[in-house]
Amino acid sequence: MTAVALHLGCIALVILDLVARAFRIQWLVRAQGQHISILAAIEANALGDAACAVTPLRLGGEAARIAGLARRGLPALASVAAIAVELLVSWPVTLLCAAVILWRFAPGWRRDTAPVLAGSLQAACPWLVAIAGAGVACWFAAKRWAPAWVRATLRPIGAPRLTPMLVIGGAACSLVNVVARVGVLPLLALSLETPPAMSTLIVGSFGLLYSQLFLPMPSGLGAVDLGFLTGAAGSLGPSTAGLLLAWRFYTSGVGLVLGVGAAIRMFGWSGMLARIRGLKTTSVSERDRAVTSASPP
Repeated sequence: MTAVALHLGCIALVILDLVARAFRIQWLVRAQGQHISILAAIEANALGDAACAVTPLRLGGEAARIAGLARRGLPALASVAAIAVELLVSWPVTLLCAAVILWRFAPGWRRDTAPVLAGSLQAACPWLVAIAGAGVACWFAAKRWAPAWVRATLRPIGAPRLTPMLVIGGAACSLVNVVARVGVLPLLALSLETPPAMSTLIVGSFGLLYSQLFLPMPSGLGAVDLGFLTGAAGSLGPSTAGLLLAWRFYTSGVGLVLGVGAAIRMFGWSGMLARIRGLKTTSVSERDRAVTSASPP
């Protein structure tokens, strides 16, 4: 396959992921008796992607999605309930995919890649120490300065009601989401003359993507990149840095760009900057009072 065809394939996977997640939130919002368009769902998800990409522990993601849905007229309680159901449905699907990948592909990855990765990480020990220190700093910063309105907005509102159709529809979209995102790196690796084994690429791609959920740095910055460069997805040769940039663009950069574009579309450039300044200057007590007054009794 030519490089153009491979990148077109990656773009198709990104679009598939965006559409699947938009259908998922639209499906779950309808279950709350509300309605949003596919475009509004894509915009809200893009806002969440951008916030996740730049905030420690992905703190801003769900709050940004709720803000985007509210901007399109969806009540806050319906947004929170839909996102809560989404999490309840998507996490089991992700864990099931992880179990299948480990069962089917981990032995080959452990045989071919683990020894090389261990040696590379040992040689990169100073970088590991620096990344670990940065991770601890990000974790403490997130806990210390997390906006109070983020914590209050995402507090539990009661157990949402799950129906079979709700679970099936959400799970199907979640499966497409996982497959599309994991497929980007193996597709990019086909540009190499001698790409690593597909089992190595699949395990590495899944690990590099979903480890970001547990790393305190925004988008796993530093730790994920070091893992990529030291061979977590196999030996990628001289093209490793270029593949890393392309993979980062398709898995994080596109969401960040779309999120900023959605924010400008919703609020305008000056309005977006005003909201960012407001988050920096508004006191925690004022945010708490605003959320409390807006919350149902």
